[in-house]
Amino acid sequence: MLGSEPNAIKSNSLDCDTQKRNGTTVSNIDSFFSPGSVAVIGASATPGKPGRTVIENLKANGFKGKIHPVNPRGGKIIGLGVSKTIADLPYGIDMGIVMLPAAQTPQAIEDCAARGIQSVVLAAGGFAEVDQAGEGLQAELRSVINKTKVRVLGPNTAGHISTPSNFTSSFFPLGKIPKGGISYIAQTGNFTGAMMRSIMSGEYYGVARCIGLGNAVDIDEVDVLSYLADDPKTETIFIYLESLHRPHEFLKIARRVTRKKPVIMLKGGATEDGAKAAMSHTASLGSDDNILDGALKQAGVVRIDEFTHLFTAAKAAAMMPIPAGNRIGFVSPSGAFIVHISDICKQRTRLEFSQIKAKTQARLEEISPPFINITNPVDVFPSATVNGMEFAWRESMRALLQDPNVDAVVAILILADELGEMNLNFIVDQKKDYPDKPIYISFSGDECSNAAAKAFLEPKGVPTFPRIEDPFKVLDILVRCRESLK
Repeated sequence: MLGSEPNAIKSNSLDCDTQKRNGTTVSNIDSFFSPGSVAVIGASATPGKPGRTVIENLKANGFKGKIHPVNPRGGKIIGLGVSKTIADLPYGIDMGIVMLPAAQTPQAIEDCAARGIQSVVLAAGGFAEVDQAGEGLQAELRSVINKTKVRVLGPNTAGHISTPSNFTSSFFPLGKIPKGGISYIAQTGNFTGAMMRSIMSGEYYGVARCIGLGNAVDIDEVDVLSYLADDPKTETIFIYLESLHRPHEFLKIARRVTRKKPVIMLKGGATEDGAKAAMSHTASLGSDDNILDGALKQAGVVRIDEFTHLFTAAKAAAMMPIPAGNRIGFVSPSGAFIVHISDICKQRTRLEFSQIKAKTQARLEEISPPFINITNPVDVFPSATVNGMEFAWRESMRALLQDPNVDAVVAILILADELGEMNLNFIVDQKKDYPDKPIYISFSGDECSNAAAKAFLEPKGVPTFPRIEDPFKVLDILVRCRESLK
């Protein structure tokens, strides 16, 4: 498959083996993730304006470097002295965050280079993703980048995040960003905006690095993946792309990364309509999807097909270990769930329900009424009617977790005030007792009780999923990651 790549996967740049970007094949972009000082060019004193929000985000995250606002009016913004022009800035600031209109960005790059600023984030849209005039402006921008050797993220991006350095260039109101081992590369400007806010407000995991490539006029997915490959703060990498700018180099780096870190990708533009939409989104050119799919598999990249998996699989990877294998123990309150999930696992995943040991079988039979035939998957409700809800789930899950033939356990809980309180501390205890085996929780019952259970379990490192299919879809993704790691 890989032997056919040069003809099958088209790139809109030179061949990756010979192309040079600012003098090297993949330039160093460390300064984007650990800047010591930053200029906000187009800063604003008006609350709600992007040029003010980016400063508020920097302060909220405890950025320890100096912040230099630039605005023609001068004065002060949030207590910071304002330079009227880029030329008024002190020499050698590490990064410029440019919040100016698109037409002003080529000159801003030249002015930054003159002050020794070698790393720039361009927020403005209005380039090749818009119209022919935008294409011309983007070509001018590329020419300036090549001349000045400034490294540029964007344009058409909400910025990036680097929590180990308490830094973000995002102009979307985020506040304090939680830290964790998940890193994102996204060919959309909005990932470090509204989508990051969604993670922060609805989930209980943090991020290490998050990069919105936007139009990727300079820095692209190859540069960032190369950085994340050796980043000690990044444990798992999630990618959303609409095209590969340098496919051969990307695959070469991916083959190296996926032996030590999971790499999970959603590729947009897989259909003709999707490719057309991608062109109007970030001016991307799609590749032959079938050829690309085979190449990604050979490189160890796990491909997903739902946008929500960028978050559900990230949550699971952040909170639990990658499963050692595909043998699943399932505790269900309904035979209908067992039938449905059995079909899904058989038809759509690599997962198998474990053949449990005789000792496990005996324990499950011991806690269940004698009139049912109990095995894995475990129909737990008959035991709950005899022994109580908490006992039935606790002992069934423990029996499966103890079994050497089980690599992970999924349990669907029934929660409602009328059924009595179920103390979920036993699940947290089991996480500690069996640290090598993932435990995923889903729900059936009262939605308020389910929300309370999520709020209790996830801060303690147990991922929950509102839809009963999701734990199994996520496990399948991570099982494929384990195959690559092996």
